[in-house]
Amino acid sequence: MRSTDPVGDRPGGRGHRAVNGLRLRGRGREMAAVREALDAVRGGRGACVVVEGAPGVGKSRLLAELDEMARRSGFDVVSVRADELDQYAAGAALQSALQFSDGSERAAAATDDQRLWLLDSIADALEERAQRAPVAVLVDDAQWADPATLLVLRTLPRRLAASRILWVLAVRSETERPTVARVREDLERLGARWLTLGPLPQQELQHIAVDVLGAKPSPGLARLLRGVGGNPFLAIELVRAFVDTDAVKVEAGVASLLHDGIPVGFRRSVAARLDRLPEDAVRLLQIGSVLGREFDLGTAARMLGRQVGSLLSGVEAALNAGLLSGDGPRLAFRHDLMRQAVHENLAPAVRTALHREAADILRGIGARSAEVAWHVVLSGGPVDDDAVTTLTTAVRELSSSAPDAAADLAQRTAGLLPLHDRRRIALLTDAVEYLGRTRRVHQALDLVDATLSDRLEPLQEARLRLVAAEIHQAAGDDAAAMTHLQQALTLPGLPTDLRIRLLKTKATGHVYLGDITAAEQTDIGLVEASYRSKDPAVVVSAMVFQSQTFFYRGRLVRALELAEEATARAVTESGVLHLRPPRIPALWLATVLTSTDRLVDTERVLREGQREAETLGLGWSLPHWHASRACALFEQGALDDAAVEAESSLMVADELEITQPNPQARSVLALVEIRRGDLAKARDHLRAAEAGSGTSTQRYGLWVSLARACLADAEGRDTAAAAAMGGSFTDGEPARLLAVPPSHWPGIVRMALRGEDPSLAQAVSGALRTLAEQDGSQQIIGTVRAHVDGLLHHDRGALASAVTGYRSTGRRLALAAVCEDLGDRVAAAGDSTSAIRYFEEASELASACGALRDHERIMRRLRQFGVRTAAPGHHTPGAAGWESLTESERKLIPLVVEGLTNRAIADRLYVSVHTVNTHMKHIFTKLGINTRVELTRLAIERGGIADGAD
Repeated sequence: MRSTDPVGDRPGGRGHRAVNGLRLRGRGREMAAVREALDAVRGGRGACVVVEGAPGVGKSRLLAELDEMARRSGFDVVSVRADELDQYAAGAALQSALQFSDGSERAAAATDDQRLWLLDSIADALEERAQRAPVAVLVDDAQWADPATLLVLRTLPRRLAASRILWVLAVRSETERPTVARVREDLERLGARWLTLGPLPQQELQHIAVDVLGAKPSPGLARLLRGVGGNPFLAIELVRAFVDTDAVKVEAGVASLLHDGIPVGFRRSVAARLDRLPEDAVRLLQIGSVLGREFDLGTAARMLGRQVGSLLSGVEAALNAGLLSGDGPRLAFRHDLMRQAVHENLAPAVRTALHREAADILRGIGARSAEVAWHVVLSGGPVDDDAVTTLTTAVRELSSSAPDAAADLAQRTAGLLPLHDRRRIALLTDAVEYLGRTRRVHQALDLVDATLSDRLEPLQEARLRLVAAEIHQAAGDDAAAMTHLQQALTLPGLPTDLRIRLLKTKATGHVYLGDITAAEQTDIGLVEASYRSKDPAVVVSAMVFQSQTFFYRGRLVRALELAEEATARAVTESGVLHLRPPRIPALWLATVLTSTDRLVDTERVLREGQREAETLGLGWSLPHWHASRACALFEQGALDDAAVEAESSLMVADELEITQPNPQARSVLALVEIRRGDLAKARDHLRAAEAGSGTSTQRYGLWVSLARACLADAEGRDTAAAAAMGGSFTDGEPARLLAVPPSHWPGIVRMALRGEDPSLAQAVSGALRTLAEQDGSQQIIGTVRAHVDGLLHHDRGALASAVTGYRSTGRRLALAAVCEDLGDRVAAAGDSTSAIRYFEEASELASACGALRDHERIMRRLRQFGVRTAAPGHHTPGAAGWESLTESERKLIPLVVEGLTNRAIADRLYVSVHTVNTHMKHIFTKLGINTRVELTRLAIERGGIADGAD
């Protein structure tokens, strides 16, 4: 893919007159639409245009005209042009065009998944440029773009919609590449302007003939022009074919044909032009057509067995004939239709042999593996060892930025190998792993089943089943993962390191399934063996596993010690980066902290860990960081910020095409909307959470059950609310209780009592009792136990003790709930004065948290006591205008006015850039605007808001 740096010199040939000296004909409507898009972007709003049409219809010409117009209008233009060879290329051409100089490349090398780093680094660079001048990003021949660039085109136009960026793609209408189809679908949903270039009218073709000939075409020539089907490129070539052969005579301003020996089709036209060239030029063009639209003369000389100097006469002839261009460092066909015509005029057997020879020569001179791989694939096999090595290298290089494309290439390569070739199974296993990183998980698992149907060696089968198990675990289907692990562990002759990985994954699966006893039984010698490993990731993973088993047994202090030690080791050991959530130590540490007296430390741990993950491009972990922050913020009573983090989790998962967004994030959003009082939105979030949660016994099942129960409770369906939690706490062990943070536990008991399910309430109480006996050092455990005892036994003293305990824990919603519960109890005892005091405190806390439904319910209680109530001091979710902005959203506005990019705002506030993106989306929606320019103007007009004031 060729890229041009907008701040450097442009290559020759950009701009429609510079291309061929001819005017752009018949595209007035399309150029008007392009001007509108430029004007919109100059006005501060992002825009996207897709130019679609058949080859030769004028897409590149239109982009050349747009390039020139944009530069004249002060735009910073980033222009790239794709080539067929780019389809297996690693990295993004847009990235190269932007010429990063901030050292980001070093961070990207630390991870095997660079998608997030790629998106964020390109987004940051474009946003910074858009702050200085409007930007136009032009991608020609996007149907051949490298997979990473296609990911950018699918994602960033939406993310950067508020920035002054115009995205323009030129794409062939007949392309069948699935990733290109997804780009088109996403841009169509975004509202991109679609410009379909159809055939030109006959009159415009005659104008083109006048431009070429300098004279009006005769009726005979005009008739011939009808044969090009309205294609302007073919019209130009047809007319030039006559000029080149002196077959046109101009008299009295009319160009007439001297004879009728005219080629009928374009391929025959090109063939006829080749026939008039010397043999050296013909052979050069044939070899060049195999090497690609742009090709290196030295490589062509090697394929011809010649010295470069001996080809100069042929090069000159091809240049003079207008078939090649020599403006750049490589020779290039003047249009890809010409290359295709020459290529297709070669006999199929010749084409195949030449592609195989090109692969061998390119491999020998150290060409990029993607280019060699393209030729190997086109040669169609069979493949030798060197070719397999090249293809495998291309797969590996592609996997970090485009795992779906890497999986496709791996499967294609495997198809070139004999059925029982060991390398074939290894490639298919890699393909499964790469597909597991995308939304194509069902294809990954289908590929597992298809591959297992072959008779695999035990080692091959075990490795494949381990990959399948990890995919199932990542998707939340822990039961299916366990099936693969159990079958793999029965296979004979497995090496020790693989067996340890299988056992470790199985033990973790038991933890996810809530079967701590089984996890501990799996640990026979496992932890000890892991601690002897020289791999730091294995050691840290063992610590996390031990911490998990201690945690779910209720031994919180020991769990916390191990989690902190694992996190500290992970900071200094780069190998730990490859651990998957929730085995990432800092993520697990945050889970433990949320259930202890150190809730306040959770935000710091998550903030630092998430920033590090963003810096290193660990995109697959980001949805989990955001979801964990959402849970911790909900526990603190910061509902608005919890919702933003949960939305950010879903947004990042969507951008990176992670197959199943974390049901935990959806459950938190449902719980937030229930507290806010928007039950319709809560139902939508719950449906989405249920669709991705698997069975209720699995990892996030309790979160989904909790959201389902709370929604039923809010709707007045008491029995259904209790039933939704039924079966979760039958054994009285703390493991299930600890699956959600402590502030939710009294609510479960309250719903159980309202739903007349005392056994559920007693089970929760029993689990709490066990937890307190295991570890009585945590004040929050004693406080929640007092709250639950107060509910069970109508004990005002216990509730009063819980009020005192919650005041120092930083859990405002829990404090509001116990104040309301105690208010009910003292009111029932006839102490209205104390009841009012507790209700007022509960009301203030609920309002400050944004729990408007809770606030309104408590207000109704206060009015029963004759207390006049005011409107809540918190903004109303779903409302519009400045007053609807949250505190966090208001903090961003002065920084936008200051001219900071989203990345700079994130750095200033020490939060994730994805959190800032979500806040900005909410600000635009609430204020009814679309751009940062509009926000800046409105903020300055208001005055105080620009300084962060209310």
